[in-house]
Amino acid sequence: MILADKLYGLVLAGGQSLRMGIDKGLLAYHELPQREYVFKMLLEICDSAYISIRENQQKEFTTTSSLIVDEDTYKGPINGILSAHHYNKNVAWLVVACDLPLLNVSTLAYLKSKRNKEKVATVFLSEEKNIEPLCAIWEPHGLEKVKTFIAENNTYSPSKFLQNEDVEKVLLPNCEDLWNVNEQSEVVVARQKIKERE
Repeated sequence: MILADKLYGLVLAGGQSLRMGIDKGLLAYHELPQREYVFKMLLEICDSAYISIRENQQKEFTTTSSLIVDEDTYKGPINGILSAHHYNKNVAWLVVACDLPLLNVSTLAYLKSKRNKEKVATVFLSEEKNIEPLCAIWEPHGLEKVKTFIAENNTYSPSKFLQNEDVEKVLLPNCEDLWNVNEQSEVVVARQKIKERE
């Protein structure tokens, strides 16, 4: 078992955003495109940080130094997570989806403080006590197990994998922080909530 000392951040920004109709990573809630805002938060608390993208998104960036292009071996968000793992198998990854506009650096730092390197992952629990796989710390030995899980169960669901594994479960200080925005109508609500917090 590899017990990684280093923690890298990963913004999942390679989704198709079909329900939103526009790229969710480009929506600005905090005066920056959300994928850049999350990237900057991760840089504050991780040893390094990267943005996970589809190959056809590369042209949107002026530098490729902080990008990890999806390998397209798997489906859904696990594709970006395992692409990052293959990029560096010796670090843990703090993975954050780019559609969580209410997330803040203190919540991420709290998750980091609860990290258990011996478990496959350290995860927040939602208000309904569901595991939140897309704001979680994935350990290298856990990510190796994901590939076996996919092969044996024919599913790409990070939630189903984590539900069947020994994970460190962390109660979320404010459940609203992990509200994910998928539709245009929710963008307006999210911006109002952010304004109320200021």
